[in-house]
Amino acid sequence: MTTIQTVLKRCEARGQQTTEADPTPRHGIGEVAEATGLTAHTLRWYERIGLLDRVDRSHSGQRRYSDRDLRRLEFLNRLRLTGMPVADMLRYVELLRAGDHTLGDRRELLVEHREDIRRQLSDLHATLAVLDHKIELYSGALDDEQTRSKQCSSTSSPPSPSAAAAG
Repeated sequence: MTTIQTVLKRCEARGQQTTEADPTPRHGIGEVAEATGLTAHTLRWYERIGLLDRVDRSHSGQRRYSDRDLRRLEFLNRLRLTGMPVADMLRYVELLRAGDHTLGDRRELLVEHREDIRRQLSDLHATLAVLDHKIELYSGALDDEQTRSKQCSSTSSPPSPSAAAAG
């Protein structure tokens, strides 16, 4: 799978600028879908609900995404990966569009989400500890069972022909 960073590096290799603010439409929906792991349907939905600004179109009507769009999608994917609800993602994007006077609100939204992530991580660490404990218990029980099985088979098996001849 092509990543967003790979797409941007490919553009740089062709001499195209890939600064965060570059609004030049140059990436087709298939390329963006592959780079982001999102489906074309999801990309169109993101545009329709307002997570992405209106995407430019080619002369034939095909969507053309900019590097700015790719960078936004990269950030939105990270927010989704952390479990941020789409409504909160929309709120963030709306604040972003409103301008620099919303920096404090954007920061607060991200700080609150970071705290949610920290709680989730704490819960996951606790769950991991429980799983590790269970795995250790089962490993010990399996080792004990294998030891008993070997002891039983060595005491209950008939003597080998060479052992009978020696005795």
